[in-house]
This record gives sequence, structure tokens and C-alpha cells, in this order.
Amino acid sequence: MRAIAYDQHGEARHVLRLCEQPAPAAPAAGQVRVRVLTRPVHPGDLAGVQGFPGAPQGRFATPRIPGLEGMGVVETVGEGVRDLRPGQRVAFFPVPGAWGEFVTAPAGLVVPVPEGVGDETAALMLVNPITLLTLLRTVEDAQHGQAGAVVQTAAGSSVGRLLCAAALEHGIPLVNLVRSATGAQALRRRFPELPTISTADADWRTQVRDATGGQGARVVLDAVGGSLTGELAGLLDDGGTLITYGQLGSGSTPLESLALTPRALTVRGVSIGQWMTRTPEQRAEDVAFAARLASTAPELLEVAADYDLADFAQAIDHARRPGKSGTVLLTSPAS
Repeated sequence: MRAIAYDQHGEARHVLRLCEQPAPAAPAAGQVRVRVLTRPVHPGDLAGVQGFPGAPQGRFATPRIPGLEGMGVVETVGEGVRDLRPGQRVAFFPVPGAWGEFVTAPAGLVVPVPEGVGDETAALMLVNPITLLTLLRTVEDAQHGQAGAVVQTAAGSSVGRLLCAAALEHGIPLVNLVRSATGAQALRRRFPELPTISTADADWRTQVRDATGGQGARVVLDAVGGSLTGELAGLLDDGGTLITYGQLGSGSTPLESLALTPRALTVRGVSIGQWMTRTPEQRAEDVAFAARLASTAPELLEVAADYDLADFAQAIDHARRPGKSGTVLLTSPAS
């Protein structure tokens, strides 16, 4: 099968290659084999290729295939699988190897695509909505019952727009941060009820302070990190929480510069990888929410562009493009 693979960590454009890889094994009991048609390029996929801090360096004994989410068609099912059948359209997460043309996965991680949901929407049906739920739960926990302003970075991203919609539905006083005036204008048009501020403005910190009523934020949701972290900590009210869930930015911020102790601040990391620690019943509820969202609000699962697997380098460039609206997809032929 065709697959995008790498045999050492590094810059994605340098270490990834399109190659022929053995197809995964036939499904054992409780598994299904899926021909993957479409899969997203998430920032987390590229971060995994780059290698997280502390990850071992050097070449791998066996090439690795990125990607944990995608959609496709069931080819075969293993013994005991009752709710999935060959020919059925499905989405899956978290299943390693999504950037290949086939995956073999536990049936419990494979979800039927609702009738009327297109392939592109189905490819984005799980990770971003589940990330949204994870962040909302973390914000609620961080507030300790004390409602207050929430500031989010990367507000024009796919997850950022989901958070905007959720804030309007649940009455969360959300303040959006984006990197450019153009991005701020676009987000204001889409969500005019929410204050949106460009960090390119010289007085953006003052604008945030005004938007939070002069009190500072109870919570900052940050997908950028890097050198921006110190600035974001400064936006918090004393006792507030900085929740980090991404690393889109560059540079670094020394932990001791954040005045955590005198201001009683909390820094908390969140990863969608923690989702598998939830009970099967809780995960089923989250998946049901994601499927409803895909059916009723597909415009919130926006696609920026799609590229064939062979054009992965262009897809990566597009995924990293400032001001991009939506998620980039990698596609494979149906047969």
C-alpha cells in the first residue's frame, strides 16, 4: 500500500517520504480493516513527526506512519464484530497509521458515518469535537465554580472556531486572540458577538484587559505557547489558570518568569491523548456528540483544501500557512 512514513524524528518535510509499505494484518477477533480515503493534517501529527521534548533520537527499526484520525470504508471485519460491515463508511480515532491507505483497528475505535455526512466532514468528525469537549471540561474544572472571562489564542483555528460556537451556546465570556488584523476581521464577521483582538496591535494587552472588564481572565486557553506564554500569564487574574494544549509558536518562556507562586497561578497541560482514560461509556457519549455536530453543523468542520498522499509536502505547507481557514486533508483513491 502507499503510505507516508518516516524512520527518524525531524522536520516533517525533511524526514517524511511517500513509499510502499506492507498492508496491515487482516483483522483479528474484534477488529476491522479500513481502506482509508481521507485523513486530516493536524498540528499534533506534525509535532509527533518532529518529536516531543525528551523523545529518543536516532533511526527507528521499523518506519512509522503518522496520523490517528481519518475516514474510509470497511473492507473486512474480524470475528465477533456485529455493528460494522464491509462497504460501510466509517470514521476512526485514535488509530495509528492513518497516513497509509489501510488501517486495522479495534472495532470500538471505528464509528459509522451518519447518513448525509460527507467524506470530508467525516474525516474531521472526531478529533476536533473531542478536543472541544476536553477543553470545556478543563475550563469548568479550572474555574472552581467561579465564572469569569476566558481568553483563547489561535481563535481562528478549527478548534478555536468550535470554542467560539460553544461559548455562544453556553454563555461563556470568551475573548479571542488571533495573529493578524486580517484574521481578526474574518473572525469578527463570523462571530460578531465575541470580542476578537489581533496580537499584531501594539495595545493588544490593553484591549484584552478592557474586554475582560479590567479584572483579567480566569482562564487562558493557549494553543501557541513559546515566547507568548509569559504575555498570556500576565493576562490572568490572580489565582487564574493557563491551559496549554498546543505548541504553534516559537521560542520559549522560563517557568520562573511567570510569577506562579506570588500570584497563585496554575499552568495545566491538556492533550487529546488523555481521552482514552475516560470510561467506554463516557467516550461513547463524546462520540455521539461529535456525530451530532457533524450532522447538524458541518460548517464548523471546515476543510481548507485536499491533497493526494503524493502531494504531502504541499499539504504540510498549506497546513502551516498563516491565516489558513479550515483543516487540510490528505486523500487516497476509492479503489
